[in-house]
Amino acid sequence: MKFMAKRLFLFLLFACITTVSLTAQILEPVKWSFNQKELGNHEVELVMKAKIDEGWHLYSQTDMGNEGPLPIYFEFTSDPEKFSLEGEVDEPTPHKEWDDVFEMDVFYFEKEVTFIQKVKILSDAPCTIPVTIDGQACSKGVCVPVQHEYEFSFNQTVTASATKESLWTFFWIAFAGGLLALVTPCVFPMIPMTVSFFMHGNKSKTKARGEALFFSISIVAIYTLIGLLITLLLGPSFVNWLSTHWIPNVFFFLIFIIFAASFFGAFEITLPSWMVNKSDAKADKGGLFGAFFMALTLVLVSFSCTAPIVGTILVEAATGSMLRPVIGMLGFSTAIAIPFGFFAFFPQKLSALPKSGGWLNSIKVCLGFIELALGLKFLMVADQTYHWGLLDRHIYIALWVVIFTLMGIYLMGKIKFKHDSDVTHIGIVRLFFVIVTFSFVVYLIPGMFGSPLKMLAGYLPPQSSLNFDIADIIKTEVKRVGVVGGTAKTAEQDALCEEPKYTDFLHFQHQLEGFFDLDQAIRCAKAQNKPIFVDFTGHGCVNCREMEASVWGDPRVLGRLERDYVLVGLYVDDKKALPEDEIYVSEYDGKKKKTIGAKNADIQVKYFGSNAQPNYVLLDNNGNYSNIKEDILVPMRAYNLNIEEFIKFLDSGVAEYKKRHNIQ
Repeated sequence: MKFMAKRLFLFLLFACITTVSLTAQILEPVKWSFNQKELGNHEVELVMKAKIDEGWHLYSQTDMGNEGPLPIYFEFTSDPEKFSLEGEVDEPTPHKEWDDVFEMDVFYFEKEVTFIQKVKILSDAPCTIPVTIDGQACSKGVCVPVQHEYEFSFNQTVTASATKESLWTFFWIAFAGGLLALVTPCVFPMIPMTVSFFMHGNKSKTKARGEALFFSISIVAIYTLIGLLITLLLGPSFVNWLSTHWIPNVFFFLIFIIFAASFFGAFEITLPSWMVNKSDAKADKGGLFGAFFMALTLVLVSFSCTAPIVGTILVEAATGSMLRPVIGMLGFSTAIAIPFGFFAFFPQKLSALPKSGGWLNSIKVCLGFIELALGLKFLMVADQTYHWGLLDRHIYIALWVVIFTLMGIYLMGKIKFKHDSDVTHIGIVRLFFVIVTFSFVVYLIPGMFGSPLKMLAGYLPPQSSLNFDIADIIKTEVKRVGVVGGTAKTAEQDALCEEPKYTDFLHFQHQLEGFFDLDQAIRCAKAQNKPIFVDFTGHGCVNCREMEASVWGDPRVLGRLERDYVLVGLYVDDKKALPEDEIYVSEYDGKKKKTIGAKNADIQVKYFGSNAQPNYVLLDNNGNYSNIKEDILVPMRAYNLNIEEFIKFLDSGVAEYKKRHNIQ
């Protein structure tokens, strides 16, 4: 930058004052911290936060002229092939004050300030964005330069839509849950009752419809508020604890059993009557105030039927993205609100609704069977993470076979609960559900003998826990004669370089062989002159199981994994204790790592800048931990069921490895 004489004189004067009065003490009144936030659509926010010492001012980006103080300036090293800056660096509104030294209004920040630069990532290759910060901070006639350099790093292309797709999927799942709640005995009969509430009296049609619309919006607002409170109360570390620790998973399993018992008619889950009565009394006042409390009354009265469904959605939501509770409740409440609003607008359509009857309780009981099946998933996560050996794949599938067989028999009218009506005959709709249920049971049965059941891959224990797997028996025989995936393999290629750790409780799917320790994999890859396939995974990772079943199971993918790579599976949620001599304190977060999962999670975050699973890394075998990013052969890959793209991913990793090692 260019300086006028006065500006240069002031800067030198302040430097002299600082040197003399502070006896050459080095001042650093501004401390910087940096973060990056993905926005979707390949956009990222680069967050630069300055913490300013008490009594000091950091000047803003505002141009105060050549005779004013130095404004803060951010310079990003340009790389137009990899990223582009979206607009200017954003800053909050600065303080404005007359300064006697500079004889002008100056613009500054105190205590702390956050600057944000939006960036669009343009390349699939690993990307770094260096920034140089230059500015000035002053206090009581003393000014010091503020200079700092930092490098934002992206190991792979920022995801454009995976999170959004996941949230949209969860929205529609929750929406389906709301539709199920509508046809329960606690909710369905309230539709005509509620509509008559808005239609009675001398209200005009326009006013009645306005109140009905506000009533529908209130239903959505009440349920979404519940999701919002869950989001605000849960932090990322708590979410991770919910996902992997045995205490919440066993607790959720028991909650689902209680929900199922309630749906079977063992007891009613009810709220205190005073809550319902108080809300109902306020609803009688009418108007928008009454419409809101009518919505609250609906939520409270229907609690005994909706609580298990809402609980299921919130439990699933709490073990995923922080936005999932809000999205889940939004989807659920929208499904509830739409029919009430529709029939309030068009009350003449009420006659088209089926009459209440025993079919409502039948749906409730069927939901009880589904709750039983879903509850087993949480016990499975705890069992796999802690290696209890309670729910191996064959036992889990057997329980599902029994549960859904009983559900089919119930739909046929052969099992009766205390609130059920007599079933003298089966209607067409009921027969349809009987066929669907027993078809699902038939689909499950081959899974006990090795069928991958790809449709349910994420909700079942891993296939490696199966005692009797016909597919693996056949594959073992094929490997015995030396042919895998249509490509001959030598005995040397079949053999691992050393005995892998943890194979007594950790296994790859499809009888793949590999390691569960990164150092072992690096040594073996170096010895065999192969690249490394790193699989960051978890016992409770639904998408990991789906990838293994749907993508890894393809013969072309399987052949490449066996032939071209040394495999290492790093479970980030495994609770098996590390040997005493392997326990260490992480340089990344300063915490002691005592389990296999904690160590692997630390490796993923520290060296690869990611904490999501599945995450696949194709790695060179140099073992250079000080700069392991240079060993990444191609951009990392996450959850994506496109088999052709996964094959290209594996092939490009091999091609890059051969290029680096001059292999023809």
